[in-house]
Amino acid sequence: MRWLSRVEAAMASLKVCEPVAVPVSVLQELQELRALLAQFRQDNERLRQDNERLRQDNQRLQGELDQARRQAKRQAAPFAKGSAKVHPRRPGRKAGSAHGRHGHRLPPATGPIDETLEAPLPGVCPSCGGSLRETAVRTQYQTEIPRRPLTRQFNIHVGRCCRCRRRVQGRHPLQTSDALGAAAAQVGPDAQAAVVALNKTFGLSHLKVSGVFRTLFGITLTRGASTQIVLRATNRLEPADAEICQHIKASPCLTPDETGWRVGGQPAWLHAWVGERATCYAIERQRNADALEEVVGIDWAGKMTHDGFSSYDRFTHATHQQCLGHVLRRVRDLADKATRGAVHYPRRLIALFTEAIHLRNRYLNGEVSATRLRRARRGYDQRLEELATPVREVPAYETLSAHLRNHLDEWFMFLSHPEVEPTNWEAEQAIRPAVVNRKVWGGNRTWAGAHAQEVLMSVLETCKRVGQSALEFVSQTLRAYGNPLLPLPLLLPTR
Repeated sequence: MRWLSRVEAAMASLKVCEPVAVPVSVLQELQELRALLAQFRQDNERLRQDNERLRQDNQRLQGELDQARRQAKRQAAPFAKGSAKVHPRRPGRKAGSAHGRHGHRLPPATGPIDETLEAPLPGVCPSCGGSLRETAVRTQYQTEIPRRPLTRQFNIHVGRCCRCRRRVQGRHPLQTSDALGAAAAQVGPDAQAAVVALNKTFGLSHLKVSGVFRTLFGITLTRGASTQIVLRATNRLEPADAEICQHIKASPCLTPDETGWRVGGQPAWLHAWVGERATCYAIERQRNADALEEVVGIDWAGKMTHDGFSSYDRFTHATHQQCLGHVLRRVRDLADKATRGAVHYPRRLIALFTEAIHLRNRYLNGEVSATRLRRARRGYDQRLEELATPVREVPAYETLSAHLRNHLDEWFMFLSHPEVEPTNWEAEQAIRPAVVNRKVWGGNRTWAGAHAQEVLMSVLETCKRVGQSALEFVSQTLRAYGNPLLPLPLLLPTR
């Protein structure tokens, strides 16, 4: 560009000299060169700004990558939340009507008091040594754990039939087995149920379970005994698991989900299916819907709320509801990374989905009628189709639009059927305890342990869902199994 500067300098020098005739073609060429120079300068400034923006993005992404690499190696703090908020919410109770109940322990419910102890006044005042006069008697309550184990002895009467000469022995309702001899010393049904709950609900390893029994209750329990108790409980709870599977098959609404698992150090998948009153688990080698198809059948025709996993699409007779929580997280992530005009598409999608969810919430609060809710679905379907139909230049946007178009009639099904949830939060909540256990002890060592995991988790979580004591149900099942005088308890009695 030096020659252009020389030309401009020469033209400037001509202004102070005598007028010189310059051809029109030269003036036109000079004007074109000046316009070209201005365009080059604008392009140069734009490229400089783009370069600065890309440099900042590269620096930010490099920082996020380094932080992600550090977090992956920080096993001591796997649940860190990152930097603190600039203006966090005020801690403590909420003011006004949302104050809530106080957290102090309530007095025990009406019932017998196991032990009454007196706390008399001292002989003299501890401060000055003066005499004391009693003015009132106040009460205080204390709930304590039993530190001394309860040992039972069963005197089992053995006889023989006078007709068939067959050996017969008695069975007490508190027994869990007919074993005698070397296996006569056993752990009680409540203790066995506690082993199951500590291992499968609270995530304690078998070694820690034995430590809890030894420390808190004074009961000697080896790690192998804890394992055998879990496997034996699995065998006896098989009828309850079959009852759960039948309820899942007959449930009108179903919410499935899956997460990674480990069996013997090898990858596996934990599946969870939440029905109307039951929760069922299955551990499989593959992440597909084969296990669910085996339980409910390919012709299952209920309403299914799930994420975008394509394996659930095989249930063609079912009415599908795509999880809005998953797509909203995906769209919000795109909106956070978008700049300038690229933010409009994800923001409009967020507004559309959240508006539909709020409309259903208003229906549940009694503010909107069911007729208005059903009629509103057509408008939401049309608005979504208008947003997802145009081809997007951004590859990530076009991938999202293709996903929306492929399931165009499955995003607002919860407006036509308000009993269906718009997200699969129920299945995610059912999977969360298992994920915590997986982080603690990594999965199962054998497939026999994996089968025990799925059966016991199904029973324990279903007991929680129907409001039944899991400890009591497992204890009753252990006592009734093999006892012709005690029927097996029903986990899901017909209403």
